[in-house]
Amino acid sequence: MTEHAGIGDAGVIPRPSFARLRVVSVLGIMQILAWGSSYYLLAVVAGPLSRDTGWTLPWIVGGLSLGLLVAAVVSPRVGRAIETHGGRPVLALSAMLLAAGLMMMGLATSLPVYLMAWIVIGAGMGAGLYDAAFSTLGRYYGDGARGTIATLTLFGGFASTVCWPISAWLVEAIGWRGACFAYAGIHLGLALPAYLLLLPRADRGLSGEAARRAGLPRQAAPFLGPPRSAFVLLAAIITIASAVTSLMSVYLLEILRARGLELAAAVALGALVGPSQVGARAVEMALGRYYHPLWTMIAAMALMATGLSLMLIDLPLMALPLVLYGAGIGIKSIARGTVPLALFGAAGYPAVIGRLALYSLLAQAAAPFIGAFLMEQGGSGSILAVLAGLSLGSLAMAFLLRALWRGAGPTAA
Repeated sequence: MTEHAGIGDAGVIPRPSFARLRVVSVLGIMQILAWGSSYYLLAVVAGPLSRDTGWTLPWIVGGLSLGLLVAAVVSPRVGRAIETHGGRPVLALSAMLLAAGLMMMGLATSLPVYLMAWIVIGAGMGAGLYDAAFSTLGRYYGDGARGTIATLTLFGGFASTVCWPISAWLVEAIGWRGACFAYAGIHLGLALPAYLLLLPRADRGLSGEAARRAGLPRQAAPFLGPPRSAFVLLAAIITIASAVTSLMSVYLLEILRARGLELAAAVALGALVGPSQVGARAVEMALGRYYHPLWTMIAAMALMATGLSLMLIDLPLMALPLVLYGAGIGIKSIARGTVPLALFGAAGYPAVIGRLALYSLLAQAAAPFIGAFLMEQGGSGSILAVLAGLSLGSLAMAFLLRALWRGAGPTAA
């Protein structure tokens, strides 16, 4: 069985399924490394860093928010670059940026240098995390990229599981600065050559014309309303969901402890979210071919809203809401990559992903500060009420987006 392929300077993009497996495996393993050494790094390093330097935790964690802000700013340009040149050179650049930023962090002896390091890391995040990887797969495989995107998120779900223990071991063995240097070396010694040697070059003519057009690419099937309305709805859904997950990642343990749980019990319950994400993604991989990606998005928003609403009413059994919420954010990541492809088509897909990433990353950068205000004003109940309300609103918008879409055939919405 053959795959969608294009012709590039290096020849034909690999057609056999083994070649597709190689591409997804390379991107998946590098996603674990990229997430673990950037977004998830401070979960392990922040404490030792603060004790060693004397910098306060708000400033240290603020570095990550700064990095997310930079990632948001560069994402549209990253999407256009992948549209024009393919993902291979952009991902290689991300490895170099992440390595440079981590080396700067390891060398930082003042807070301004530390924050500058996060500016560089943020540029690497914008060029190397999910959105860039989704765009790369869309560039390679066009409308047939849905399965590879789902598989990629399955890899990404293990980022904290794999890298938190590695980071903790590195900090224990060689200190937090040594951990930064070690990750920088892995990016240069492993990720960079993997991108350059194992990923094929993309066909420059595959969708270059769409990249030169202003506005949205031509949609894959007609809407009952203007395509721009569908884009605005999709951007709103993804942005709200990103804000919700960012807030929950910061305040989940506080929310659980406010229910009277000890820290160990809260951590144990919170740990259910990760396996729930992976399990839901595995189900989506197995069944996703039988329905339109819009139903994946609707299911994700419904699961998130249900889980958060059940947490709000304080059920005796807290495991169920967390499992539902975890399953929702698990398949949300898949929908974030597959719905734009299904709605707007492969032509211009990287540019669309880059524009969507701008809003979602801005929301992730701002969410912790908004959460701090809500926590101060009304405590964990206030945060949960806002999160449940936002999730229900995003579910309503997902159904509205479904109503705007008029597909045909067995995979239509």
